[in-house]
Amino acid sequence: MSQLPLRAQLASALGRTAATLSRATGRGDGSVIGGRVGLMLEPDLLRKLAADRKLVLVSATNGKTTTTRLITSALQEFGDVATNAFGANMPAGHVSALASNKDAPYGVLEVDEKYLPEVLDTTDAGILCLMNLSRDQMDRAAEIWLLAQKWRRALAGRPVHVIANCDDPLVTWGASTAARVTWVAAGQRWREDSWCCPECGGPLDRSGFGNGGQGLTAAQMADTNWACRECTFRRPEPNWVLDGEYVTDPRGQHWRLDIQLPGQANRANAAMALAVAETLGLDPARALPRLRTVTSVAGRYTTVERDGRSLRLLLAKNPAGWLEAFDVADPALPIILSVNAQGPDGRDTSWLWDVDYRILRGRPVLVTGERRLDLALRLTVAGVPFQLCDSFEQAVGLLAPGKIDVIANYTAFQQIRAEFGRAV
Repeated sequence: MSQLPLRAQLASALGRTAATLSRATGRGDGSVIGGRVGLMLEPDLLRKLAADRKLVLVSATNGKTTTTRLITSALQEFGDVATNAFGANMPAGHVSALASNKDAPYGVLEVDEKYLPEVLDTTDAGILCLMNLSRDQMDRAAEIWLLAQKWRRALAGRPVHVIANCDDPLVTWGASTAARVTWVAAGQRWREDSWCCPECGGPLDRSGFGNGGQGLTAAQMADTNWACRECTFRRPEPNWVLDGEYVTDPRGQHWRLDIQLPGQANRANAAMALAVAETLGLDPARALPRLRTVTSVAGRYTTVERDGRSLRLLLAKNPAGWLEAFDVADPALPIILSVNAQGPDGRDTSWLWDVDYRILRGRPVLVTGERRLDLALRLTVAGVPFQLCDSFEQAVGLLAPGKIDVIANYTAFQQIRAEFGRAV
C-alpha cells in the first residue's frame, strides 16, 4: 500500500476517532459516522483509500452482507482483508471499512444497488459480484429495471471482471456490457420481477415454473434456463453451476457446499463466493474450509437464549427475502414476525401483499413491530391465524420455553439485536 497524502491521513485518523467514540458512547457501531467525518475533511478519501488494493464489490437485493462475509473469510487465506462487515453499504461505510484496516492488501465491500455505479467509478475496483435484483424499497431505490440499466451504463467500457448470476435475467442484462464476465448458475427462487425481457419487453420463456419459485425441488431450481421469445436475449452458458448441495467449477469438478449457514440461498451465496475467490487465485479446495467457519452474519441465523427459550433470528426485507426465510424456518416451530417501516426499511409496506404467507398456516404465529397492523391485515386475508403483540418481549413471553423462529425486517431486526446487547 502506498502512503496516503497528509490530508487523507488526517481525515482517516479523525474518522476512526469518531467511530471509536460512537461505539464507546453506545450511539452506534461507528461504521457510518467515521466515514462521514472523513469525507467531510477529504471528499476524495474513498478513492485514496481504495488505491493499490485488490478490491471486490458485492451488490444484490438480497444476500449482500452474507456473500461479502463469505468472500472475506475465503480471502483471509491470503492475509488481512478490509470489509464493511455490518452492512454499512454506502460510501461513508466504505470509507470506515477501508480506514479501519488501512494496510490490508485486499478489500471486500458490500455496495447498495443504487450506489454501485458511483462506488465503482470512485474505487476503480477490479472485481464485481452481482447476484440478484428484485423489488425492494421502491420509494427509495426506484424501479429495479432502472437499477439494472444503471449497472449496464456503469459497466460499459470498464475493465472490471464481473462475476454474475446468469439465472437472474435482470442481473444478466445489467452485467452483459462488461468486458469480462464469469457466469454462475446460482439459481433464482423469486421470479416475479423477471417474466419480461429487459432488452425488448417481450415475454421470457422459462423452465421450472412455480409460485415465485416456491415449492420447487432442487432439480427444478437447477433447471432455470430462460430466453426471450421476441429477441436474441437469453441465458448465457454458465461457467459455474450450482445444483442442490454441489457446485461445479469451470473444469467440471464438483464441490460439496457443506457450509454451516442454512438454506439454498446461502449455498447460492457460497457458490458466488467460490467463483470470486478463484478469480483472485484461490483454489476452491483452500476456500471451502474457510467458508465453513462462517456460522452467522451480523446476527443473521444466530440463536439466542432468553428464559428457557431459544430464538433463531432471520432477516427478511422484501418478498424475495421472506421466501428464503420461509425456506430456512422450521415448520414445526412457533414463529414471531416483526415489521417496521423506517427509512432504512422503506416507508411503503405494500410489498407485504407480494409475500405468500399461507405457508405459515398450522403453526403458532405472533406479530409485532411498528407496522404490526399492516402485517396483521395481510395475514388475515391469507387466512393465517395469529396473535397480535405490542412488543417483541411480550411475544416471547407468550410462548412456552423451547425453540422459536423469528423473522424481522431490517430495523425491526436491529431492535431485536439491541435487546440482546448486540452480542449476536
